[in-house]
Amino acid sequence: MIFTSHMPQALAEARAAAQRGEVPVGAVLIGPDGRIAGAHGNRTRELSDPTAHAEILAIRAGCAAAGSQRLPGYSLWVTLEPCAMCAAAISAARIETLYYGAADPRMGGVAHGARVFDHPQCHHRPQVYDGIGADASRDLLQDFFAQRR
Repeated sequence: MIFTSHMPQALAEARAAAQRGEVPVGAVLIGPDGRIAGAHGNRTRELSDPTAHAEILAIRAGCAAAGSQRLPGYSLWVTLEPCAMCAAAISAARIETLYYGAADPRMGGVAHGARVFDHPQCHHRPQVYDGIGADASRDLLQDFFAQRR
């Protein structure tokens, strides 16, 4: 099996989110067949929906396409460490593998904060690989917020 990083596509989604005035976070959901099942950037402002994080939107698209609330064998690529809400959704969807870029010490829910997957009541713990494309992800976020200050 050949390993393919989907972080470039997640970064493209994050850049598109920034163009829309959204916090630049992107997510790409990959099905067991290696095809993109969902790709989104944040849309919380556009949709007036605090749950419209990139990860949630990608998971919703994947579940709709699969016709199931469970996504075993799927992998999710995200530019920023998922928050607790998104980590819980990843667990609930039974996503097999999570890859993320930049750490989020303030709001992260995987390696920081709530550490959702470490909680004894967590139903499913995906394999987690962090730091993939971290510099590009962090730079995108820092540039976005620097322009707003």
